Amino acid sequence: MFRRDHGYGSLIAMIQVQAAFDRHPKVAALLAGLLSATGFAPLNLWPVTLVCLTALIILIGKASDRRAAFLHGWLFGVGHFTLGLNWIAHAFTFQDSMPHWFGYGAVVLLSLYLAVYPGLAVLANWWIARRFALPPLASLFVLAACWIVTEYLRATLFTGFAWNPLGVILLPTGAGIAATVIGTYGLGALVILAAGALMFAVHGQARLAGVITAPIALIALVGWIAPAPPIPAGAPRIRVVQPNIGQEEKYSVEAEYRNFAKLRALSGEPRPAPRLIFWPEAAIPAYLDMEPDWRARLAGLLGPGDLLLTGGDKVYFKTVEENGVPVSKLAGANNSVWIVTPQATIAGRYSKAHLVPYGEYLPMRNILEPIGLSRLVPGDADFWPGPGPQSLTLPAALGRPSMKMGVQICYEIIFSGQVIDRANRPAFLFNPSNDAWFGSWGPVQHLAQARLRALEEGMPIIRSTPTGVSAIIDARGQIVRSIAPNRAGYLDSGLPPALSPTPFARFGNVVPALFALGLAAAAVATRRRSR
Repeated sequence: MFRRDHGYGSLIAMIQVQAAFDRHPKVAALLAGLLSATGFAPLNLWPVTLVCLTALIILIGKASDRRAAFLHGWLFGVGHFTLGLNWIAHAFTFQDSMPHWFGYGAVVLLSLYLAVYPGLAVLANWWIARRFALPPLASLFVLAACWIVTEYLRATLFTGFAWNPLGVILLPTGAGIAATVIGTYGLGALVILAAGALMFAVHGQARLAGVITAPIALIALVGWIAPAPPIPAGAPRIRVVQPNIGQEEKYSVEAEYRNFAKLRALSGEPRPAPRLIFWPEAAIPAYLDMEPDWRARLAGLLGPGDLLLTGGDKVYFKTVEENGVPVSKLAGANNSVWIVTPQATIAGRYSKAHLVPYGEYLPMRNILEPIGLSRLVPGDADFWPGPGPQSLTLPAALGRPSMKMGVQICYEIIFSGQVIDRANRPAFLFNPSNDAWFGSWGPVQHLAQARLRALEEGMPIIRSTPTGVSAIIDARGQIVRSIAPNRAGYLDSGLPPALSPTPFARFGNVVPALFALGLAAAAVATRRRSR
């Protein structure tokens, strides 16, 4: 009796949901997109995301024409990005030249644009499925392939904005290990397939759902039983510093000595064993190539075998004439990481290549500056991009061999397949960042995306931030140690070892592209089989 009643109640609930979808498909799409963003950090409610994507797949099937199909995907994206990117609004609380409320408008405006990409994925899926009369399984394969393509386009067109790729929700499940082969965009396709399996299960096609779910579950199992190798006893020693210096005091002249005292204390006293000491992005208000006193100040913190890796700007000047008198003016700058030696010399420098539009430079400045939008970009000049991924050589010291380090500053780490010099593979990646801008959601989402890069490249990542989350990430994307947000502290550890180059590390985004083609081929084969 209980089973019969329970089944009858479930059937009634399904009918009610279906009726709601039929009456208000636009509202359903927007709400599903909004709730789907709860699968990202800090909430990590990835089952909710799967349910919401299942709703989207059902809505695609109900779309009456191309316009309705695109609109369903676009509205889903609007909700998805508006909630997932809410942290951007927090950045405007530190931008006094613009009204703080504008931050919420910026989130919505950005979401209206980013939603075009899931809209296009849905539109392409709907059109192909209708044009070739695809059965549901073949249509699912096509949607997964389209999602790979549109997420890649979102990450590359107009400088790209790759934040919160769909596949990042798989990190808590263990299935994120698939990124070692198919990359982040391929993970997004796995999420779509998992949502499709849920849809088939809801419609009573348990066997088909199991066929799709089984390989994903097997991948997750491999992720849980394939940890990174342990840190060897003789690994180079590292110290990661998180000073808990907020954005409101970071550039305060009055706080300069207090901030430096925090960095100095957390860096610790020199020891016999050489150390690599990591400070955050823009940690010091100095131009190290032009200020020998600052270099000496930093060198005084180091033992004979230590190296300091710190963020700081590199500036460029130009000479202009004002009233017939030559005047030197700031022309531009690089957001850089410097390698400082105990001899107060600079052993190397990396400059950020993938800059943040409207944050580090103003696109189309000659058009936007006259209408007042230069106020969006702090400072007197734009940052200039560096040459791209590089491997910097860290000089050897007694007890530490020479090694190569890759650097990705802040935002750069979110771009899959664009973080290392493949011809000159480093031993690890350093990701200094300033996440003090980004409220409570942004820093943990940033950390999750750094974990994806570690998985893809088979390489440890060291993160140092002013307010969190600073972390040591091993080559399997697991957090070895971390410092909670809004706390001062340091991490002492050996450097985790890198793995051999993964398939993704060897071939990059060619692999998810091939995966998309494989899904398209599977759709063709499924259609032929069903005829």
